[in-house]
Amino acid sequence: MLVEVFPDYEAISDRAAEIVTDQIRRKPDSVIGFATGSTPLGLYKRLIQNHAKHGLDFSKITTFNLDEYVGLSPDHDQSYHYFMWKNLFDHVNVTPARVHIPQGMADDVDAFCEWYERRIEQAGGIDLQILGIGGNGHIAFNEPGSSLGSRTRIKTLTQKTLEDNARFFDDPAEVPRYAITMGVGTIMDARKVLLLGSGSGKTAAIKATLEGPITAMVPATIVQLHRHAHILVDEAAAATLEYRHHHGITEPK
Repeated sequence: MLVEVFPDYEAISDRAAEIVTDQIRRKPDSVIGFATGSTPLGLYKRLIQNHAKHGLDFSKITTFNLDEYVGLSPDHDQSYHYFMWKNLFDHVNVTPARVHIPQGMADDVDAFCEWYERRIEQAGGIDLQILGIGGNGHIAFNEPGSSLGSRTRIKTLTQKTLEDNARFFDDPAEVPRYAITMGVGTIMDARKVLLLGSGSGKTAAIKATLEGPITAMVPATIVQLHRHAHILVDEAAAATLEYRHHHGITEPK
């Protein structure tokens, strides 16, 4: 793992944008896995700026999103389909046919999940997978206890995740209890993973991910086994790390 600690969220976003921009420029037809949630918003804002100001070309990339709520239509304002188009895809020149986001309204969820796995394989696999991390150490919607070899499937969300996500809905009862998610094994198949962690709410999860044992109870710990895992955290998220330099941490000045 390459771990970089930055002063704050804005610095993480700057560095993440450098990495993703470099990936697209080096390989214009890259296959990129995208994440939702508040953490990657700064990255997406900078990618939009790089497209508008510096001509960063998204037309040949293929995208796969990590997850989607079951039961939300693509036009629902809390669906991840809506999130991605609002916060990134509508502002850059992606080719819609190359954009893949799990379908929360699929008639046959299991069949759809099998198709999603095949489609990733047909695209040549994911070159760079962007990840956030949940306060309980989940990646995508792989909650504690998820199989570390799991593939794309439907998952029941934990009470903590439901509570964390309730702030986005007018009524907490409206928060979907199920989601389609890439599996931990699917994520680990990516050639590179870029995990972003920011804020004191992620401190315990980052410590467990980088310094704890590899365990299904903290799914993010699996990145310890990835050959090309790049972790970007801010000072708040890194506050309790005991072996900052043991990890080969880079701390930009």
